[in-house]
Amino acid sequence: MRVFVTGASGFVGSAVVNELINAGHQVLGLTRSDSSAQKIINAGAEVHRGDLDDLKSLQQGAAGCEAVIHTGFNHDFSKFKANCEADRQVIGALAATLKGSDRPLIITSGIGLLNIGRTITEDDAPPVSSDVMPRVATEEAANAASDSGVKVHIVRLPPTTHGKGDHGFVPMIINIAKTKGESAYIGEGKNPWPAVHRLDAAVVYRLIAEQQPHQRVHHAVAEEGIPFKEIAEAIGQGLHLPTSTKSGKDAEEHFGWFTHFASLGCPASSAKTRQTLGWQPTQPGLLEDLATAS
Repeated sequence: MRVFVTGASGFVGSAVVNELINAGHQVLGLTRSDSSAQKIINAGAEVHRGDLDDLKSLQQGAAGCEAVIHTGFNHDFSKFKANCEADRQVIGALAATLKGSDRPLIITSGIGLLNIGRTITEDDAPPVSSDVMPRVATEEAANAASDSGVKVHIVRLPPTTHGKGDHGFVPMIINIAKTKGESAYIGEGKNPWPAVHRLDAAVVYRLIAEQQPHQRVHHAVAEEGIPFKEIAEAIGQGLHLPTSTKSGKDAEEHFGWFTHFASLGCPASSAKTRQTLGWQPTQPGLLEDLATAS
């Protein structure tokens, strides 16, 4: 199978590229820079020049492939809503190219969209308002594509998709702890964060591309929910810093714009995904990863 991958040199995308190639598939990876292109070539994939802002380039890449995996996203949180709306446009453009065919479009969403006070399953849908959570635009675009007849699959990633080279939420917490001189959690720190290793997540994307199941929403979740306090304690131990609890203004002063995410509690099940795809995570869990990280 020939697969077009956006974000092919990124943290998750590069793992997907390697997973596909190791399984015998051909990969066409989207990139806009020479350094990223070289990474894709070194992995054994072909390079397609372009970026997420060039919708025609995206459509050209998708047109010559049997499946599309969309992992690319601009994570500049200073313009988060604009980036989410841009993702809506990207998904629409890719869907328009695949419309009328049986070629699957596999897009990336987030478990954090559904902070609903109980364990989230693949059957749950995010809130309907993008004003509350801008990233819902991604799943709205996926649903619109599905309604138009495109074979769309959604992979929801947990708040922390970890592994070597991680530059996501956990490294942000680590940097905050370094800056503040202490590792913190909010209140009792019981709010659970689901987690998955990037290499385990990559397998989910590959299995969907190969099997193209009837199930549309998939959870790449290896650990259903780790209390945030345990994450903070592991970071404190690794940095040899004290761990403390924060609340109210103290929490906002410590975490800044990250306060919303530090208080997020979104335990998630992947039972249906495991049953449907036969997926079984094999990589280290988050706390083990933190204990062995440099």
